[in-house]
Amino acid sequence: MQEVNLTINGRAVTVPKGTTILDAAKTLGIDIPTLCHMDLHNTRMHSSKATCRVCVVEVEGKKNLQPACVTLVSEGMKVVTNSDRVLTTRKTIVELLISDHPRTCLSCAKSGDCELQALAIRFGIDNVNITGKSQSLFDKDETRSLVRDMNKCVRCRRCETMCNEVQQVGALSMSGRGFNAVVNTAFGAPSMETVCTHCGQCAAVCPTGAITEKDATWDVIAALNDPDKTVIVQTAPSVRVAIGEAFGMAPGSVATGKLVTALREVGFDYVFDTDFAADLTIMEEGTELLARLNRYLAGEKEALPILTSCCPAWVNFFESQYPDLLQVPSSAKSPQQMFGAIAKTYFAEKIGVRREDLVLVSVMPCLAKKMEAGRAEFSVDGNPDVDLVLSTRELARLIQRKDINLADLPDDGFDNPLGESTGAGVIFGSTGGVIEAAVRTAYELHTGKTCPSVDFTALRGFEGVRIAEIDVDGLPLKIAVAHGLGNARGLLDEIRAGNPRGIHAIEVMACPGGCIGGAGQPYHHGDQNVILARQKAIYEIDRNMPLRKSHENPSVLALYRDFLGEPASELAHALLHTAYQAQDKY
Repeated sequence: MQEVNLTINGRAVTVPKGTTILDAAKTLGIDIPTLCHMDLHNTRMHSSKATCRVCVVEVEGKKNLQPACVTLVSEGMKVVTNSDRVLTTRKTIVELLISDHPRTCLSCAKSGDCELQALAIRFGIDNVNITGKSQSLFDKDETRSLVRDMNKCVRCRRCETMCNEVQQVGALSMSGRGFNAVVNTAFGAPSMETVCTHCGQCAAVCPTGAITEKDATWDVIAALNDPDKTVIVQTAPSVRVAIGEAFGMAPGSVATGKLVTALREVGFDYVFDTDFAADLTIMEEGTELLARLNRYLAGEKEALPILTSCCPAWVNFFESQYPDLLQVPSSAKSPQQMFGAIAKTYFAEKIGVRREDLVLVSVMPCLAKKMEAGRAEFSVDGNPDVDLVLSTRELARLIQRKDINLADLPDDGFDNPLGESTGAGVIFGSTGGVIEAAVRTAYELHTGKTCPSVDFTALRGFEGVRIAEIDVDGLPLKIAVAHGLGNARGLLDEIRAGNPRGIHAIEVMACPGGCIGGAGQPYHHGDQNVILARQKAIYEIDRNMPLRKSHENPSVLALYRDFLGEPASELAHALLHTAYQAQDKY
């Protein structure tokens, strides 16, 4: 690879040809501020619209300041990032952004994590004297998952890039001019009427409070304070390896026991584990995989591939953009919804509480889970299976509001019977984990033999799309794994074109790294090392579990013995499976 020599602030540096000044500066430890730039997950590239101009630098021989995020280095280039001209210009740019920005930092959900706020502090901006017309007024757009308050938009276009280039959903684009310029939906339609999947990755990359999650913490507090309600909670696999970050713990710290203790101190009557429902999902989805595989081997080639269906943003994506393939995904509900169905039938009966008086709160890494819980098919006579959904960030705020420091708490264990799980349940939190858990069970049920190893490492990794061939006792099973909806689109296009590579099963997660990179997790600010640390922790938990196969979970086996009958039984199908609907949206 050809290399380029240049100097930045008088320091020599050699970088590959095609490197931007911004990235060249990073190799020297020089932090050039920016708002619009971001690292794109799994694309081996960066994205910069050069719209904010906060990253301007001086380049010898150039009259005008240059945006470091898109200006490529050249041989002998001399760059200055910290001259008076540069610093004054950056300060003025930030002041201009603030002049057209609401001064509602005290009540903004992004306060403390806002990059515009951080820049104001960095440049010592305590007063903006710019006058004139400002403050365009845009109506708030709220769903169960997201709040879009575009009065706080700084037009960095990160959300548009994430939606269109990474996720390839196409729900957002820039419209208008001047103070009326804003990233908007098609025709300015409410998000619910668009192809938005509610994955929330736009909120994950938004530098301000223009796009945030719909907060449900006070609804949870109200439920906890209602003496007529029994309030239970389930917590997803990836929450335990991320929530510690909100309390000063290192990324990837396993906080399972402390999390349980915190939830009890918050006031929940029972603390359960979504990993239990993940094991239950494998029993149903694995049974469906085996049934469809047997049909495929008998000559019914259209029986496969099967697509996993645990991710609600992914479900929204294929319902709106691939309605002709609705027969391909598994009909199994997600672990969140399976848990809700069992909690409000089996468990409610066990403790003698009417389903109407049982409130189930989910703690999820995913903002689309809020929307999933509100789907009409996941309720009985108007009473939802899952009542309220908190993101990991929301739970952290709730714990802090209760004057609890999670990092200082002792460890405790989940309640039973819906708290017992296996290693197969916890790996649902990482890309490739759902299908690996399914293979662990399907292998043994199909062959009647013990797996030589439960570590199907070929299904793990961080590439956007991975295809592996798993040897199931002589049967080659070709499996594809994708994370990020843009990567999933390529696989769906293949299936639509007749599945030329002969893939048998596909796992898709909407977010980078799977649920560990969910839009409801503590902000990682584009640092892939944070997501990788969470992923590593997920597999460490799995390795240390006494049971690592879903079909060996004693509580799940008892549930079938005492209530459901067997996997794919009539009752299991009624409670644990669903059907998909085509969505005709903008």
